[in-house]
This record gives sequence, C-alpha cells and structure tokens, in this order.
Amino acid sequence: MDSAASVLGGRGSYPISAVIIAQDDEVRISAAIQSCRQFADEVVVIDGGSKDGTVRLSESLGCRVFVNPWPGYAKQREFGVERASHDWVFLIDTDEVVSEELARDILERKPGLTDATVAFSLYRIGDFLGKWLDKGEYLVRLYNRKEYGIRNSLVHEMPEVAEERTEKLNGTLWHQGFRSINDHVARFNKYTDLEAQSAFASGKPFKLSHLLLRPPARFLQKYFLHGLFKKGISGFAVSVFWVMYEFMVGFKHYELHSSGKLTRHNLQGQAGKEKKGERSYVVQ
Repeated sequence: MDSAASVLGGRGSYPISAVIIAQDDEVRISAAIQSCRQFADEVVVIDGGSKDGTVRLSESLGCRVFVNPWPGYAKQREFGVERASHDWVFLIDTDEVVSEELARDILERKPGLTDATVAFSLYRIGDFLGKWLDKGEYLVRLYNRKEYGIRNSLVHEMPEVAEERTEKLNGTLWHQGFRSINDHVARFNKYTDLEAQSAFASGKPFKLSHLLLRPPARFLQKYFLHGLFKKGISGFAVSVFWVMYEFMVGFKHYELHSSGKLTRHNLQGQAGKEKKGERSYVVQ
C-alpha cells in the first residue's frame, strides 16, 4: 500500500500499523485483530513462541506475523514496533477490543496526523467475574515511533510521552483480562515480581511505611473512591486483590533488599544444623 494511502481511501491520510504482542491466546486474539480493521492499514503480531494456534490463526486473518522468543514486555513491544511498516503505531494486547466509537475516532483523525510529536491516549476499562468495572485508566496507545520509544521497564511498558503532548481519543478499549481466579493469582504473582524487581533495580529504597499504608489506602481508593462497592462481589474482589498486590510488591521488594542477609542466614543455619547432626527439613 502506498505510504500516503490509508483505509480512509485518499492521499494525505496517514497509515497506521496495529501491533499486538501475543503468547498462547488463540481464544481472544481474533477479536483484538478484527476490532482494528476499520482504521489499521496492517496488523502486526509478535508471537513469543505460542504452543496453541495463535500464529496460524493470526496468519489466516491476514496479519504479518513474526515469532520472537519472549525477551520481556518492553523489548517484545519494541521488537513489534520496529517491524511495523508505518511510523504511526497503535498498540493493543490480545485480550483487548477496540470499541466502534474508538475505531471511528481514530479513522477520522488519520488525515490530521501531521504532527508527529502529538500522541493519543485512550480510555481502557477492564472486567472481573463477569462485570465491567466503571473506573478505567487512560493509556497512550497511538503514537509516532520516530518521536517516541517504549519505556524500558520490566512492567507497565508504554510509549514514553509527556502528558502535555497527548490528546484523548473518544471511545473505549475493552480489556477482557479476567479468565479465572487461578489465572488472576498467577498473573499477579508474575507482575508483582516484575514490579518489585523494577523498584529494586532503580535503587528505590524499601520503606516499612509503604508496606503498612499502601495496601489499606489502595482498598479505600478502589472500593470507595472508584465506586467498586457498586459492583457487588466483583468490586469487593478487585479491591481485595489490589490489597494483595500491594502487599506482594512490598514483601518482594524487601526480600530483594535483604537477599544478602537472607542468603547468609540460610547458609549459617544449614551449617549449624549439619554441625549438630540435625536433619534439614527444607522442602525440595
């Protein structure tokens, strides 16, 4: 397709590449891809090595697919952006769906994407236990790769754009992130690992006050300020999970700061037991 042409049909409109990073999600990726068709000139899928039909399905839907062994969120996202054909990039995950209103707004803005320094944020709303949560968040997802790169972080990897250089899009990005409680706990464990590692790597000190105050503050924020009390058991569960999240990040951050002491403690303790002839009950 000519670089000056677009789905909108005429010259002077700027083409957009939708970029999706994927891993074993053939159940959801089709909806994500289809929701971008109205405004995207191509859909690029970066697969981390799926064992299901994610790659095959993406190819059958006309996507440009690249397989890249999982290097981490930020690096995988950047890998995909680099392989896009166009400089204007729209980022989307496999469990997200662009609403009709959002798709139309992006389509209508395409002829006016003359300023590469302006990026666009959208409103994302998630679900939990079968209910959509009213309170969402604005995320930068449409931007020009010549102006901005992906934030090099272990978690929350997004285009690094100052808020004053962003404009808000109309419509909603539906985040169908809930699969099951077991899956949610597993992902929380992974994300809190990354959050704690990121804090430790940046030299952020562990503070007991944060561990004591942030979890209850997060519950009050989510349950009352964000109105999750209106969502019944779903809203209560989300609020409790946020408490768990804050505790897990805090304890894991402490563990990383204390890793040297813990290692010495374990070695000294084991040596003392062996000297006394005691049996170790460490779980293998």
